[in-house]
Amino acid sequence: MTTYSKEDILTQANMLAKQMTDVEEVSRYKEIERRLNQNKKLKELINNMKALQKQAVNFQAYGKKEALKKVDLEIDRIQEEIDAIPIVQEFKESQIVVNDLLQRVSQIISNEVETSMEQLFDDKK
Repeated sequence: MTTYSKEDILTQANMLAKQMTDVEEVSRYKEIERRLNQNKKLKELINNMKALQKQAVNFQAYGKKEALKKVDLEIDRIQEEIDAIPIVQEFKESQIVVNDLLQRVSQIISNEVETSMEQLFDDKK
């Protein structure tokens, strides 16, 4: 059995991470994110939402329930408007694909380590 140092493993992990950035799904995600960050309407909506969220915190702190309800409704309306923007939908879908890929890679590594450890313990019995 070959043994590796912690540094060897971290080097390999960094190499894998760099390879992952060249996977088609990750490249697509980065491109969508770039386009998303350039969307002026989206930036404006997000800034409006942030301002309303600050107001909501203040209204909640001062017990202004009616004002808080109105602001919360406006926040919900803006969120719906953001979610209706096609690039946002595309980004969310791409994010799910990339997250799934990362989880699968992580699971493969975890399963392999677990199997190796079980074999090691079985061999010592």
